[in-house]
Amino acid sequence: MAHASEDGRQPLVLLVEDDPQDAFIVEELLEDSGLKVRLEWARSVDEARRALVRLRPQCVLLDLGLPDSHEFSALSAVMEKAGDAAVVVLTGMAEEQAGLAAVTAGAQDYLVKGRVEAEWLGRTLRYAMQRKQAEQAAVALHAERMRAKENERLERGLLPRPLLQSMPIEVASRYRPSRGAATLGGDFFDVVESDDKSVHAVIGDVCGHGPDEAAVGVCLRIAWRALVLSGVTGAALLRRLERILEAERPGSEIFVTMTTLVLDPDQRTVRIWRAGHPGMLLHQDDTVSLADPGQSPALGLPVEVDWHQDILELPKGGGLTLYTDGLFERRLPGEPPTWLGEEGLLDLAARHAHLDGEGFLDALLADVESVTAPEASADDLAVVHLRWKDTP
Repeated sequence: MAHASEDGRQPLVLLVEDDPQDAFIVEELLEDSGLKVRLEWARSVDEARRALVRLRPQCVLLDLGLPDSHEFSALSAVMEKAGDAAVVVLTGMAEEQAGLAAVTAGAQDYLVKGRVEAEWLGRTLRYAMQRKQAEQAAVALHAERMRAKENERLERGLLPRPLLQSMPIEVASRYRPSRGAATLGGDFFDVVESDDKSVHAVIGDVCGHGPDEAAVGVCLRIAWRALVLSGVTGAALLRRLERILEAERPGSEIFVTMTTLVLDPDQRTVRIWRAGHPGMLLHQDDTVSLADPGQSPALGLPVEVDWHQDILELPKGGGLTLYTDGLFERRLPGEPPTWLGEEGLLDLAARHAHLDGEGFLDALLADVESVTAPEASADDLAVVHLRWKDTP
């Protein structure tokens, strides 16, 4: 059958019709309708299936009375392969109820053979394609809203409010997803005050991106909080978290870097356990330095690990900034490629050491974004600032 137009930008209509005379009538009506389309002809259900996969039409005009179909088997077969195409069915004059049933089953509209005029045919196909596009837009909008709600649920799980009681500590935090991410990654953090007035903090990074990694991060963060409130800390805490990771992760290749620490009630002593995680920034007066206490391998690796404790003495009024590697593993503009790194991050942080926690994090993140390449944010990042408040 000749095309109504060879312009590739025009919609493609696939006519599924076994009767050559009826097919010719449809072609003539379309030419008279004013609707500019390309027309392809399939003579059977099997031929229509192949054409749908090969041509990806915008509309299918389907005769329900094909000899190789039974009741609505032709409609089911076509809709299974139709994808984004609108489906309009053709029925005989004695089968108008079948057309209504076809619309109920998912077709966009129906036409009765012998009652179709050119203008009506063109209008029906045009509206059917527009209706299908509107349905797809509504489905996409619903899916986007569901993703947004899922992100909100994941964010609440990954990035909770600090659970503090009476200790005078300032907590500031920030999270940034990687550019173009449809969902959160696996970066997480938490801050909890235990009954003995110690303040516990954790920051972690599940390798990879996507909902599975985010779900693992949520699981580990909640488990960390529950274990800390139960009195478990240090290497024992990391061992139990590793067991949970091994049970919950989607694949054995998933590992987690983590720093967990305890700020003692004396407001000076910090006990630190690092499992493959980056260092931290140490704040003192209006200066900042890079603290890099010893570390052991990440959680989830196929090696025997005994995570050891390190002690850091915090200066009076001092603070710590913990972060994930998304903050500093960023490419700088220019060639050959160079990276910001932790030393570059320290240079930026030193500019804003005089600021309070909230101001420091905002200024630091703004600087990181300004000096790195536009496409550099390939990973999520989480940052937590902890500082004891001045007390009388």
